[in-house]
Amino acid sequence: MSKIEVNAIEPQCGTNLTVGASGDTITFPSGTTVVNNGAQTGFGRTGAVDWQTGDIKTATFTASDGEGYFCNTTSSAFTVNLPAGSAGAIVAINDYANTASTNDITISPNGSEKIQGLANDYIIEVDGITVTLVYVDGTQGWKVVDTGDNSSLTPPALFTVATGGTITTSGDYKIHTFTGPGTFCVSQLGNSPVNPTGGPDTASYFVVAGGGGAGIGGNGDGAGGGGGGGVREGRDITPSYTASPLVAPAGLTLSVTPYSITVGSGGAGSTTTFGCGGSGNSSTFSTITSTGGGGSGKTNATPNIGKPGGSGGGGAGGGAPSTNGEGGAGGAGNTPPVSPSQGNPGGNAAQFSTPVNFYGGGGGGAGAAGGNATNSANGAGGNGVTTQISGSPSNAGGGGGVGSVPGRSPDGGDSGGGSGGGGNGGGNPGQDGSPNTGGGGGGSSSGGTRGGNGGSGIIRIRYKFQ
Repeated sequence: MSKIEVNAIEPQCGTNLTVGASGDTITFPSGTTVVNNGAQTGFGRTGAVDWQTGDIKTATFTASDGEGYFCNTTSSAFTVNLPAGSAGAIVAINDYANTASTNDITISPNGSEKIQGLANDYIIEVDGITVTLVYVDGTQGWKVVDTGDNSSLTPPALFTVATGGTITTSGDYKIHTFTGPGTFCVSQLGNSPVNPTGGPDTASYFVVAGGGGAGIGGNGDGAGGGGGGGVREGRDITPSYTASPLVAPAGLTLSVTPYSITVGSGGAGSTTTFGCGGSGNSSTFSTITSTGGGGSGKTNATPNIGKPGGSGGGGAGGGAPSTNGEGGAGGAGNTPPVSPSQGNPGGNAAQFSTPVNFYGGGGGGAGAAGGNATNSANGAGGNGVTTQISGSPSNAGGGGGVGSVPGRSPDGGDSGGGSGGGGNGGGNPGQDGSPNTGGGGGGSSSGGTRGGNGGSGIIRIRYKFQ
């Protein structure tokens, strides 16, 4: 074996020095000390850190890549803020005075970065241990690769923390209720199943849009009822309450972020005999949008068909180009389509008969279609649905009824609105849908001044907080 003994190796030309060739193995014998007084590249991280023995930490600070810190929490708990992550970055923390079980050490990621795959803090609460973290990638973020106690590999139980709306509780759950625009702001996520005693990072939701407005009966023809606002419900992985038949099999997975909330207003009832009811407005939480209920068709005018929506508006009597008159069809429900369905179609007005038909169809409801008119009676509003997401039963999404037609024999009667806030038909004006239910407005009696307005919507969000 050849041997070269020198004190320094320098490149003959330039500043680049190559040792060996591709495929060669360079061996440092046992007992060799390699000292790096410059920056290294291409070697990868070995898992070692430079321990800062001359600077014992006693208060919140920001760590640097490649360094280890002794943290003394004898006086109080404090936070170690991690640096911005880059692949291979490494930080180590040691409980210097064996007091972490009394005053813990919180390790907090930079911005929205993660620790162990979660955008949450990591807490040291076991005395005397050392935790080493290496940044891997954006998916897992900082991974715990070394610890002095296996129990610390399971983070402490965390539960979702959020603000916004009117907050109530039901057992271990918080419910945020919005009856107008607002922000649902999540500041911490639950960490089940990482820690089985923590809470899930999902939430149940109940999103109800504004109901549709109704028409006015006139010229011997019945109005149509307003359609109920669309209803969408999702229940998280813990079936902790009785949901509506429309419930999706899972809730919504949350993120640490503010969610803008939109609650739809109800559609306006018609103020003219030959006008149609206005459709309700949509409600939105995150990726969940419920569509406003459809307004009613025009009485004794074209188009006499109900408008589509979360639930469709009822068809109005008269108005088609026919010697006998022809009632309009109810508007389509579940428009645009979602699964599970957010609502049902409105009822059809009465069709051809002798003498001329004139009775209107009820507004569709979230739980049932609007009632079709017959040769002797107006259609009733379709029923809404019931949920106990707030801890007690509440109804929403009922369709509006239709008012009688005085002067006709029979006069068709005043049909009722569906359960869930649908306005009853009849009177002057027609009955409005109930506020914060998305109920459709009820059609006024023939000769009235206004059809019922649709009721406004509501949004409820439920999650486990303890």
